[in-house]
Amino acid sequence: MNPFRTAVVAWAADGADAPAAAEAVRTMDLRQLRRVVLVEGVSDRVALETLAGRRGRDLDAEGVCVLPMGGAMSIGRFLRLLGPQGLDVGLAGLCDVREEPYFRRGLERAGLGADLTRDAMAALGFAVCVADLEDELIRALGPDRVEEVIAAQGDLRRLHTFRNQPFQRDRTAAQQLRRFMGTISGRKERYAAALVSALEPDGVPEPLDRLFAGIRPPTA
Repeated sequence: MNPFRTAVVAWAADGADAPAAAEAVRTMDLRQLRRVVLVEGVSDRVALETLAGRRGRDLDAEGVCVLPMGGAMSIGRFLRLLGPQGLDVGLAGLCDVREEPYFRRGLERAGLGADLTRDAMAALGFAVCVADLEDELIRALGPDRVEEVIAAQGDLRRLHTFRNQPFQRDRTAAQQLRRFMGTISGRKERYAAALVSALEPDGVPEPLDRLFAGIRPPTA
């Protein structure tokens, strides 16, 4: 899946490498590709693949490609390339609530529906996190359990220092935790894996559960 991911991202970027990337994708044997899951960033991919591992699944081996787009505003380009107007592969996706309008418009313009509601998007395989994936995971675990995860990661002192900053003091514990995870490059990805690993089997946030329900393994 990695060559496919790399080539599609370069194709969608529409830069100097786009024609070569498009040709590379078109010449790939995609018969094993069952679905492309479009997500905003790398931390989303990490979370999905970590959850898949907990459930005994290997998404790449199943022909499911989790593809970070580098931001939700790119969704229209990816849908044009991969959807009915392009390669016509199976699609799914995950987005934050503030990016839901971009996903909705992209799906509609790609010919995948009209006047889509959130439930209609879900029926197409596209789930919405409220407010974002970090928030979903923090609410699912609860702030106390998240702090235990942070302690296990060796970041508890950094969290206490962060909370003592004047502009953090009036925020709720959940708001502080969510912001803390986005303050340093790479931290969101690390905690995406750590928080998903800490979930109880029956405590997976609804958007993630809903997304996985639409990408069942081939034998399911």
